[in-house]
Amino acid sequence: MSSHAQVQQLLDFIDASPSPWHAVASLEQQLLSQHFQRLDETDCWTLQPTQRYYVIRDDSSIIAWIMASTPLAEHGFKIVGAHTDSPGLRVKPQAINHLEGFLRVNVEVYGGPILATFADRDLSLAGRLTYKNEQGDLANTLVRFDAPLLRLPNLAIHMNRGVNEDGLKLQKHAELPLILSTLAEEQLPADYFTSLLREHAKLDTTKILAWDLAIYDTQKGTFWGANDEFYANSQLDNLASCHAAMTALLTNESATSPATQLCAFFDHEEVGSESHKGAAGSFLPDILQRIAFATQTNAEDFARAMAHSFLISADMAHAYQPSFPLAYDADHKAIVNQGPVIKVNANQRYSTESPTEALFINWCQEAGVPYQKYSHRCDLPCGSTIGPITSAKLGVRSLDIGNPMWAMHSLRESAGVFDHQYLIRVLQHFFKAT
Repeated sequence: MSSHAQVQQLLDFIDASPSPWHAVASLEQQLLSQHFQRLDETDCWTLQPTQRYYVIRDDSSIIAWIMASTPLAEHGFKIVGAHTDSPGLRVKPQAINHLEGFLRVNVEVYGGPILATFADRDLSLAGRLTYKNEQGDLANTLVRFDAPLLRLPNLAIHMNRGVNEDGLKLQKHAELPLILSTLAEEQLPADYFTSLLREHAKLDTTKILAWDLAIYDTQKGTFWGANDEFYANSQLDNLASCHAAMTALLTNESATSPATQLCAFFDHEEVGSESHKGAAGSFLPDILQRIAFATQTNAEDFARAMAHSFLISADMAHAYQPSFPLAYDADHKAIVNQGPVIKVNANQRYSTESPTEALFINWCQEAGVPYQKYSHRCDLPCGSTIGPITSAKLGVRSLDIGNPMWAMHSLRESAGVFDHQYLIRVLQHFFKAT
């Protein structure tokens, strides 16, 4: 498949996944089409060699794996970790704000988005509703407003004369509520917002109890550049890594690995991973232990399996933007379309160490994939990933890699077409390498 065809699949995946809950639902459809079996954490498991399984925790974190044909203790797990969430805005419990004849949606900042990029965009709502069904049980359903529903209009330059010199600064509490409508009547109906949700989810208003709703950009992903060598969309950080890893797992070439191959995609990375479904929680350790127990692997052999295991933390990397050269270490520039980036930080903001770095370089060379190395400027705080968290929790060797991208945490991010295929190829090779 060509690089552009693979990126088009990525863009389609992101466009179908405006929230972490939708992203996991999209991934589940891919898994079901490839004959993966869903397991429930409340059930007893019986697992068979070479079979395919997955588990979803709380609708927005997912782990999928292919069982090896050889004993677990001999080869362990090959794991690619990524995350399903992206920084942005989330709707507050009291959703509607009524101010001077306007209806606005109250939002809270999730993670570290570039807030200015939300201004003057065609925004809408997507996420998860929790409701009481006809049997009186609690249930969840996805909801998405396809058409633009919300907007954050910019202040005209005539009222903000310094915006081009000082940048757009938004007061998070007072200036971020998003315009939804004007108030046609004096009294706002008490169920106004839930009636909007009911219209799209086809639920009785009185049964909607709570929601997790994200703001998303309705503009679809696209190619750009003189030769369509770049692409743009929201949530490239980190749905692009999820897509690359899942594509690698689902290819026939990776089915011969002697190790159990596993993808683990977590929610809540952008806010520290400290949750029951985040990378700092028990989700991945629980699943690895249950795989071992379901295959009659004792504690000693499970410890041996973990010693054989390897984790790749795949999260997007900062690409060099030539208009801002002083933002980068001139000796460690990552260039778009020149291959995946090995991320190194002496303070363990990334989990890469020289032996794991060398292993990845070797896999790139064997797969015919170029690679780059990135180190952050020493005088700027360095971000982190699930790599150090997961590696420490599991006690396995790991490294951090990711494709170079521009405008990380913008509502509209960009990356290179050829890098996506490079990453898929090296992850394919990782899964099948001995």
